[in-house]
Amino acid sequence: MQMKQIVKSFVVGASTVVAFSSTAMAADMTGAGATFPYPIYAKWAESYKAATGNGLNYQSVGSGAGIKQIKAKTVDFGASDMPLKAEDLDAEGLMQFPAIMGGVVTVVNLDGVAPGQLKMTGQVVADIYLGKVTKWNAPEIAALNAGVKLPATDITVVYRADGSGTSFLFTDWLSKVHPEFKAKIGAGTALKWVVGVGGKGNEGVAANVQRIKGAIGYVEWAYAKKNKMSHTQLKNKDGHFLQPDDDNFKAAAASAEWTKTPGFGVVLTDQAGKNSWPVTGVSFILMHKTQPDAAKGKEVLKFFDWAFKNGGSAATDLDYVPLPASVVKLVQESWKANLKDSSGKAIY
Repeated sequence: MQMKQIVKSFVVGASTVVAFSSTAMAADMTGAGATFPYPIYAKWAESYKAATGNGLNYQSVGSGAGIKQIKAKTVDFGASDMPLKAEDLDAEGLMQFPAIMGGVVTVVNLDGVAPGQLKMTGQVVADIYLGKVTKWNAPEIAALNAGVKLPATDITVVYRADGSGTSFLFTDWLSKVHPEFKAKIGAGTALKWVVGVGGKGNEGVAANVQRIKGAIGYVEWAYAKKNKMSHTQLKNKDGHFLQPDDDNFKAAAASAEWTKTPGFGVVLTDQAGKNSWPVTGVSFILMHKTQPDAAKGKEVLKFFDWAFKNGGSAATDLDYVPLPASVVKLVQESWKANLKDSSGKAIY
């Protein structure tokens, strides 16, 4: 069978981790969506399989595709880094809950510039993505980087070509700090970019940035670290230039008002605080309130319950931010209240 595209996914339920794009084995849970949490979901699934014998097939296809798949009931859960609005959840009979938090970073391919050396602001990054700043030694960049030898290299913009929660987080931040970017491109999962080349998934963006001299892109921090990519500092809302790390992601997440937002739909970009990383995000899980397969639904909840209780150190090792215990309790309460079998009985 000829496949139109290769879907990166893992199947933990066999002796190896493999690329797989068709339906999972009957015994496995299935999920699809955001590439942002893929590294930690893969690690959790590996550990969960070892602990329980139960497998998970998660397709890293982007938030937009994950939303489509859960709506179509072709997977047991969807994953999105852009929270759905309450009215959209209600229209589809869905509930959502947060699973993990982390940061999005800008990455570059520049000779002679050390990882973390380059300083960037949202205003300059937005101007680059608008096609207004086109050279690495442009005055706007040079003014932020006194003493850094910037090459006279053309800038190649790299963006996500698929429906992407990572794109939502990145463009939501830029829209908050740059009115022209908000007007011309805006915030969302699928956007009409004005310059650059696209890549599918965090993986595709990372590959393009690594391949093209002078490129700039945006990826989840775990991808940047895993692929030894050169990241930049970013200036936050309080005017501080920061390096990405889990403490700065935690600082941005500390102000989240989970109970005041329907469906836990908080957005953590451009948060106040001297240590708040400006492009911090939450990755959400989407499930049908009335479970078409109650046994599978229960297994999904067992998996995330296990991950919340046992997966914190793995998350921290990969520079994600585990949910606080108080938020986990709220999530578990939402499971009891919202997720039912066909007879109306709670599955958790």
